[in-house]
Amino acid sequence: MLRDLSCGHHRHARAWARMASLIETCKLNAVDPYAYLRATLTAIANGHPVSRIDDLMPWAFQKPST
Repeated sequence: MLRDLSCGHHRHARAWARMASLIETCKLNAVDPYAYLRATLTAIANGHPVSRIDDLMPWAFQKPST
């Protein structure tokens, strides 16, 4: 059983582990985690199609032009 007292509950620990993994994947792909998460969550909120989920992976991320 996954247990982390600082998270308070094993579900919180798992959620944190997923987030930490995503952040580290961004770093491994030379992507700014904050920019990636902001752009990805915005795309999802704006209706990004599930059929194109691969476009939202950190290794496919292209920083939006300003």
